[in-house]
Amino acid sequence: MPLLPTLSTFFIVLSAILVAIGWRLIAINRPQAHRATMIAASISALTFFVIYVSRTILVGNTSFGGPDDLKIFYTIFLIFHIILATVGAVFGIVSLTLGFKRKIPKHRKVGPITSIIWFSTAVTGVMVYLLLYIIYDGGTTTSMLKAIFGF
Repeated sequence: MPLLPTLSTFFIVLSAILVAIGWRLIAINRPQAHRATMIAASISALTFFVIYVSRTILVGNTSFGGPDDLKIFYTIFLIFHIILATVGAVFGIVSLTLGFKRKIPKHRKVGPITSIIWFSTAVTGVMVYLLLYIIYDGGTTTSMLKAIFGF
């Protein structure tokens, strides 16, 4: 198992687990614990992002190494994951901002949507990791555009 992808995947899964815990904490009316847990979830997600970007800049991205007949399905799935992760990050920033500014009614509306997007992002991220490094041997390490689109 490659160190940096495994480490970054760990942090994205940890962030999703912390979001679930935070969601439960607010449901049982523990707002201070909710806040602390969601901050920890955000730090975990940010740690993922720093590792991912550092690896992308310093090493590059790994192309799909599985069978050629699955590459198109993997590529579509990867693009879906990237869009989902981007939307999730934006929603996360909005949710955090609303929470910190104590705009609780809006935070209560956006927060659950953000959580669902983030859980989906974590699940699809783990699936990408499994397809790239566990189920199949990773392909070549190359630039992001070449890894996604093959050129």
